[in-house]
Amino acid sequence: MNTSQINKQGRFIVFEGVEGVGKSTQVKLLAQWLESQGHNVITTREPGGTPLAESIRELVLTPRDEDMCSETELLLMMAARLQHWNGHIKPALERGDWIICDRFIDSSVAYQGAGRGMSEDFIRQIHHDIAPEMKPDLVLVLDLSLEDGWARVKSRGEALDRMEQASADFFVRARQCFKTAAALAPERYAMIDGAQSMDEVALAVQAQIQQRLQQNS
Repeated sequence: MNTSQINKQGRFIVFEGVEGVGKSTQVKLLAQWLESQGHNVITTREPGGTPLAESIRELVLTPRDEDMCSETELLLMMAARLQHWNGHIKPALERGDWIICDRFIDSSVAYQGAGRGMSEDFIRQIHHDIAPEMKPDLVLVLDLSLEDGWARVKSRGEALDRMEQASADFFVRARQCFKTAAALAPERYAMIDGAQSMDEVALAVQAQIQQRLQQNS
């Protein structure tokens, strides 16, 4: 694919999936590929992406003795997202840059909604009410069995953060939520088998980007 095939407007691409599916690796590989096509690319993550949003990330993910109720967790995530959008993502898109983000609204629906048991419609409504334009152009859902995902997480040799310490049932529900979202809106989502090799996943991601760009050019 050459640069003439690519629409030059900024695009917002999100990687989603449960722990250990390889999102952070694929974010980097996609950024490298897009840069080779002549794009200005910014990679970012949620929660986080700006200094204030990164501080909220620490609040949400750091294990602590005090329990955090689900509603508090959700509102902190939404506050970080709005700061991230207004302070980082939106200005970059307006410049024509491409944004590749590790997690966005679907993680809130899957984790605070399906995982924590909050209303998924309520979460989507809050997201819409605070900034209805906060919509990715494409969501790439990397899917992998929970057993394989956790094997990857444990291989890192790092302490688990607060979200990673959730129950196995939590992640079963979250994984199904991601899969359901992709099935219901195939025009905006693409499911990719995360059990493939790193290079095979990267090629599948590139194929999806190429296909979607050609459709929207």
